[in-house]
Amino acid sequence: ALTDGTDSVRPAALRGLAPDQTLVLVNGKRRHSAALVNVNGSIGRGSSAVDLNTIPSLAVGGVEVLRDGASALYGSDAIAGVVNVRLREANTGGAVQASYGWRETEYTVPVIAPTAAGVPDPGSTVTRERSDGHVLTVAGWKGYSLGADGFLTVTGEYKDQNNTERAGYDSRQQYPGSFPEGEAIINRFNGWTGEPELEQLSFFANGGYTLANGVELYGWGSFQDRETVSAGFFRRANDARNVIEIYPNGFLPKINPTTTDYSALGGARFNWAGWDVDASLGYGSNKMEFQIIDTLNASIGPSSKTSFDAGGFEGSQLVANVGLVKGFAMDGLASDLNVAWGVEARQETYEIFAGEPDSYRNGGVLLPNGNPAQSGSQVFPGFQPQSERDEDRTAVGAYLDLEANVTDKLLVSGAVRGESYSDFGEALTGKLAARYDVNDSFAVRGSIQNGFRAPSLQQQYFTTTSTNFITVIENGESVLRAFDVTTFTVDDPIAIALGATPLDAEKSVNYALGFVFRTGAFNLTVDGYRIDVEDRIVLSENLTAQNVQDYLVDQGFIGSGGGRFFLNGVETETQGVDIIANYTFPETDFGTFRGTLGANFNKTEVTKIPDVPQLDALSPAPVLFGRVNILTLEEGAPKDKFTGQIDWNSGPFAATLRAIRYGEVLVPGSVAASDYTLSPKTVIDLEARYTWNEKLTVSVGADNILDEYPDAAPQGFNSSGNTPFSTYSPFGYSGRFVYTKATLNF
Repeated sequence: ALTDGTDSVRPAALRGLAPDQTLVLVNGKRRHSAALVNVNGSIGRGSSAVDLNTIPSLAVGGVEVLRDGASALYGSDAIAGVVNVRLREANTGGAVQASYGWRETEYTVPVIAPTAAGVPDPGSTVTRERSDGHVLTVAGWKGYSLGADGFLTVTGEYKDQNNTERAGYDSRQQYPGSFPEGEAIINRFNGWTGEPELEQLSFFANGGYTLANGVELYGWGSFQDRETVSAGFFRRANDARNVIEIYPNGFLPKINPTTTDYSALGGARFNWAGWDVDASLGYGSNKMEFQIIDTLNASIGPSSKTSFDAGGFEGSQLVANVGLVKGFAMDGLASDLNVAWGVEARQETYEIFAGEPDSYRNGGVLLPNGNPAQSGSQVFPGFQPQSERDEDRTAVGAYLDLEANVTDKLLVSGAVRGESYSDFGEALTGKLAARYDVNDSFAVRGSIQNGFRAPSLQQQYFTTTSTNFITVIENGESVLRAFDVTTFTVDDPIAIALGATPLDAEKSVNYALGFVFRTGAFNLTVDGYRIDVEDRIVLSENLTAQNVQDYLVDQGFIGSGGGRFFLNGVETETQGVDIIANYTFPETDFGTFRGTLGANFNKTEVTKIPDVPQLDALSPAPVLFGRVNILTLEEGAPKDKFTGQIDWNSGPFAATLRAIRYGEVLVPGSVAASDYTLSPKTVIDLEARYTWNEKLTVSVGADNILDEYPDAAPQGFNSSGNTPFSTYSPFGYSGRFVYTKATLNF
């Protein structure tokens, strides 16, 4: 909640980098990204990434994670690594699955002492019991045979999720007047922080067929329709943003986006002149349309509607590629020289469409003090006509990859890729990697490579404007004037006046060194890494200070209150270690046990922040990328994370016990005195299963069984009292989730 649609998207992120610095593939093919760009204060601010929520879990046959940069093979976005989702392939059988669960929890938060007359004082803390967040999921898959050499696997999923509410006690005065009667009885847990309300229907189909001549045809398609409801901050009855004739007790405005996502891909694999060829053509689209409900436009007054069409955005991707692989016998090598090369062409589009006029306009109504009321639908003003965009770009790329065993123990590979984009230019990347098998149990591996990430169309062209009334000094007096505060595109004349320049690609250098140890039933992998990123694309601070407005007036821009824009210029250094160990214990009379331990140590340092001459010349110079955003990159995620899991099987019985310990996280403030730390927490999950006749499996379990919560904001750090938990928490703040699940295989 409180993130303007971001809470409905589930991205992948590796090694502490941004979600859009991890490339997501489906069956080895690039997946299209969500149209949403995260412009709020949550983790991943400024990024636009692939939404894994669009892939039903039963459609997945496995997930491969390449925790290493791979730009030399796949091009843009693979700075941190690659996540490859392998789809289920089956020509027979199937399953239906139903699960139901909810949050059964209790939490305690501090209370800000009431200062207004008539407000009840519950004491220094308040403890609440909650039973909410009910989730029903019904899914199934079925495999069909296509002749003797083909398959079609179809998956469907329906999910209905209620919201969770983890508000704190709002001790502020709610009603206008000195001693309003309602203060003693109004519900003061008026926030809606937590999981959103969600309803989604998803389909996925994956198929393949081998022709008589050996040509293998393959393809897949997907569709999802999702409706989400999340809330903003509560507007009290006495709030200037409220119209008391509409909401006499205040209101909680809600963001209600509908997301439509679909994709289709077809291809063929065949042999040509000794080359194994893979050619495909794929298309994907993601669209979000925003309805704002339980709200109002205060500037229209009592006649305002309470729901608005606020517009939205849509992005698409069309990709064609051809890859060829062949082995060549070479003297002096211990294996064939494996040669892989290919070409790819991609077209991307991005569109913003406006909402209805009442969602953004100012209706002219004045507040009782004579000041203008705020414009647009509360919590999310609609996109204005001047924000509409319809943009596209093309990119073409080619790569070459060579790999061979130089000796029986030493494997060496190298790759190079060049890409050309119609909007920002060219990029060239390369990679060198080696693996040395010391013996059958122990191997050392390492790589060095450079990578890049092209600026997304969302980062280049996302724009929205809200009209704010800002106090300015005229003739020595303070007066309110209407100003447009905008998230600018980088080609906007006002953004250019503020120092914006065309976005360039992010550039990275990735170093990795690790080892693999295997003996019997024990496996251990340790990988160290360092990733240096230059020209990292970030969203600037809101540049709305008085001297910025004066500067814009001097430049001829009347009525602009400033705003923010995307820019290159941040440099970061990320280093860390990944450790994974697993062991299958010898079978006992009590069954079979398998244990897995994992650890990640990760540190990111911002080594350079951007500056622009236009703003540096002002006094005082505005902060372009401030301490909150810097510390979010450096301290906003745990620097250490430990995982442990034990799986047990004994005949029809099975169980899984999992524990994850998250290291401390800093919640930064605008000044150091307003920082606070989320202490390390351990979250434990437990599930038990029983299977009848190898067909029906019934599971019961609990995620976060000990009902762990992040530390609540200390008194004085939560001015309203009703938002006690930080979105920086790495495991959320909804508490224990209990569930049951039944799966019938056939």
